[in-house]
Amino acid sequence: MTDFASIYDDERVAISFELFPPKTDEKCEELYQTVRQLMQFEPAYFTCTYGAGGSTQGRTLEILKRVKEITSLPVASHLTCVGATRQELEEYLELAVAAGTNAIVALRGDPPKGTDTFVKPEGGFGYANELVEMIREVQAPVGIAVAGYPEVHQEAVDGPTDLANLKRKVDAGADAVITQLFYDNEDFYRFLDDCDGANIGVPIIPGILPVTNFAQAKRIANMCKARIPDDLGEAMEAADNREEEFEIGVEHARKQVLDLIDKKVPGIHLYVLNQCEAAIRMLDILQPR
Repeated sequence: MTDFASIYDDERVAISFELFPPKTDEKCEELYQTVRQLMQFEPAYFTCTYGAGGSTQGRTLEILKRVKEITSLPVASHLTCVGATRQELEEYLELAVAAGTNAIVALRGDPPKGTDTFVKPEGGFGYANELVEMIREVQAPVGIAVAGYPEVHQEAVDGPTDLANLKRKVDAGADAVITQLFYDNEDFYRFLDDCDGANIGVPIIPGILPVTNFAQAKRIANMCKARIPDDLGEAMEAADNREEEFEIGVEHARKQVLDLIDKKVPGIHLYVLNQCEAAIRMLDILQPR
């Protein structure tokens, strides 16, 4: 799948799910059951992250290999610049291809835990566009997706600078852009207009994470500088329990997804946090479509 963008050629919205590697074999089996349940939505592919500093890379590849066996679908591995030399990144890429990985989600990666600033590893890369360039230079037979930030990357000086960084990644050879989570679709549509103005012509895929636990959502939103709309925040604050928070969050995400589909987005990428209940409740709107 060297042309990742071809997934989005179909008129049907391409749904994809992001997983993360559990720490135990038992939790992995639970994850595979989640994957089986998510298959009812006929997803286009699954992606899998790995732990800080590449700590779970081996398990990530095991998970992707198993997911591919279960689903017969394309799978994509995250790959970051954090704590790795170019040689180590090339070696992982070779292992990923050998394991049947179809695409790479190429990221710079967050600063290591306990630090505020990303430091370029010695012999490695400081920016995601350099990682994309390397993947293309070695002619790895994989598609490439990169990250986009509708509300601007938290380390970017401003929006135009952030957009220029995204264009560098796309011009280096990325096939598609998957966005950071957002809770107001207007932020995404504004981002689309900005990308169009910058001649970024690859598919832009919105990333959605349902708010099912308000305290957790606030922590995640704070980390990536995503704005929680006032109406959603007020409704969550007024909720009496976690069950009400879940219902409010799922309904908000349902409305987001319906609006995105009506606006003809080519795909939707769901951060499911290895759980399927919220995704199933949110996506049952797609069944008639």
